[in-house]
Amino acid sequence: MIVKEEFLGKLRQFFGLNLYEVKIWTALLSRGVSTAGELSDIGDVPRSRAYDVLESLEKKGFVIMKLGKPIKYLAVEPGEVVERVKRNIRDEADRHISRLKDLNNGDVLNELHTLHTQGIEFVEPSDLSGAIRGRHNIYTHLESMIKKAEKSVIIMTTSKGILRKLEVLGPVIQKLAKKNIKIKIAAPVNKETKSAIKDIMKFADVKDLKKMDARFVIVDGKELMFMVMHDDDVHPSYDVGVWVNTPYFASALEGLFEMSWSGLNSAGKVINKV
Repeated sequence: MIVKEEFLGKLRQFFGLNLYEVKIWTALLSRGVSTAGELSDIGDVPRSRAYDVLESLEKKGFVIMKLGKPIKYLAVEPGEVVERVKRNIRDEADRHISRLKDLNNGDVLNELHTLHTQGIEFVEPSDLSGAIRGRHNIYTHLESMIKKAEKSVIIMTTSKGILRKLEVLGPVIQKLAKKNIKIKIAAPVNKETKSAIKDIMKFADVKDLKKMDARFVIVDGKELMFMVMHDDDVHPSYDVGVWVNTPYFASALEGLFEMSWSGLNSAGKVINKV
């Protein structure tokens, strides 16, 4: 049996198996029922490892051991394997979430907070900055920033950017609006964005951004995240955001934003014309 390395790699990624496990599993799928020795030969796996690998696959729900001698193994139908893996992942995630919830109510988190607050006293202001790579990581950090807002949130972004931000950050923005935190969003109002912008206008002050391409978020005039490239020119995996926690620079950029803000048309005036 010849299975391409690329296919084996996909199986490892999707099912969380190691190389020997995917080789034995695909070998068994090709035979339906087989012994460990046969699978070792077909899958090119050392015989000394075959039984361990099959035991692991049995525990994960990929194979069934038949009773009798010689011991043979039966492949579970792939669709059923997918459902089992999904259930296992959900169960494992629930266990992790439960442990983290317990952590919130214990002394461990308090001690971690103490360590962090004591450590931050020795950090230079210039050290409160960093480059964040990958759009997923950028939005995770943005969500963390915005959740801590006490006074204001300013967002300037592109057409594609506003759709992404409202999808990820929309629920957080709604919660902030209920706390009377001022939210200003400058983004292009067009056919692609008007529906999303119309929804968020209930919770934020939105204006139409023209003739300017920039992506940044300012929180409380002291914490800033700005993206260094246009989102048309970069793959999401290679997008880079620069985070800085400095009232000096953030407040200066906020002042420049306010100067531009006064010259923008409100989204309400523009939205019915596009």
